[in-house]
Amino acid sequence: MSFAFGVVLFALGILVSVSLHEAGHMLTAKAFGMKVTRYFVGFGPTIFSFKRGETEYGLKGIPLGGFCKIVGMTPQDDDVEPGDEKRAMWRYPVWKRTIVMSAGSVTHFGLAIFAAWLAAMTFGLPNPDFPRDEQQIRAEPAVIAIQDCVLPDTTFRECTESDAASPAGAAGLQNGDRITSINGTPINNYGELLTTLRATTPGSTAAIGYERDGQPGTTTTTLATTKRPPIDNPDGPVTEVSALGVGLVLSTPGLVSYGPVEAVGATSTFIGDMAVATAQALQRLPEKIPALWNAIVGGERDIDTPISVVGASVLGGEAVANNAWEIFIMLFISLNFFIGVFNLLPLLPLDGGHIAIAWFERARSWLYARLRRPDPGRVDYFKLMPFTYVVILIGGVFTLLTITADVVNPITLFPK
Repeated sequence: MSFAFGVVLFALGILVSVSLHEAGHMLTAKAFGMKVTRYFVGFGPTIFSFKRGETEYGLKGIPLGGFCKIVGMTPQDDDVEPGDEKRAMWRYPVWKRTIVMSAGSVTHFGLAIFAAWLAAMTFGLPNPDFPRDEQQIRAEPAVIAIQDCVLPDTTFRECTESDAASPAGAAGLQNGDRITSINGTPINNYGELLTTLRATTPGSTAAIGYERDGQPGTTTTTLATTKRPPIDNPDGPVTEVSALGVGLVLSTPGLVSYGPVEAVGATSTFIGDMAVATAQALQRLPEKIPALWNAIVGGERDIDTPISVVGASVLGGEAVANNAWEIFIMLFISLNFFIGVFNLLPLLPLDGGHIAIAWFERARSWLYARLRRPDPGRVDYFKLMPFTYVVILIGGVFTLLTITADVVNPITLFPK
């Protein structure tokens, strides 16, 4: 029940975000005097609508986004009624059109920033000092968390009765203990713990030195046998190795909370890091298509592959079902920021495409004026339609791939 609630709640959050995106276009257009004739949430058949002033507002039956109609977005539009010629959007200065067309993305950025600021003051934002690469993790003190069992291979799943119990748990070790030695070999960090275990015969008895609440202790246990790749080569051949049945407890917290003032700076840093990550993700999109197709035909789903609104909603449902509201909010922040950036790409029919054309016209007019040549006028959008259709086709295929992968082989954050 909580999973379904989370899915619906996240999908509703996306719908509200997109509706506010369109509201950003509408409100800025109206503020500049442009004529807005329609503002609707959803697509398809109209459920209800009402007219206030010159604008019709309403709700449609398919809750997938929304739209607003601004009269005369391009010189080729034929929706300008007699007497409204001066209110056609394309006749306004380029800076006003830029504000109107970018208002949707600005709304997404605003939602992401506000949600991140609230997160910074509640459950916290990702700690910039949190160890992220393998070298940093291995340098951490060997403070352990007792696992329920030792899985026989590299597969991540829940324990079964056939799986070996944790040797550490059987030896009386507890969560938060720090391993200090194995068979007399000093252990200074987690990397040395792994290295020493790999050098120990699987199934042998080992003497474990540890520290608990500042007090030293020793115990013995029979090490389990599992299969793992080499420590320095995760893609290398899998061999039988010793296992203690423990995980690492990081000394650095993953999330850090702030006061209202400090949260402003933390939010700025977080959003800056997200901007870099989003730019890198956009660059990697083409190379992820084969990985999506591989997931559809039965291969393992790469967690780094793109997800659709469907996949994001499912992850939101998982987060709620596991009471991980911080993940739910982070998904909401990330998705809004990504949508905001994506819509500014200089491609039609995206908002960024209209902005790019407006500034191209302005630059071309300036150049022709300096060359004392006649102004070439406005760009003919009809000539750009083939390129627009290509973008729509590519976007449609990519969306279909992501939705299909999210249905047949979804990304999961909580292994079942």
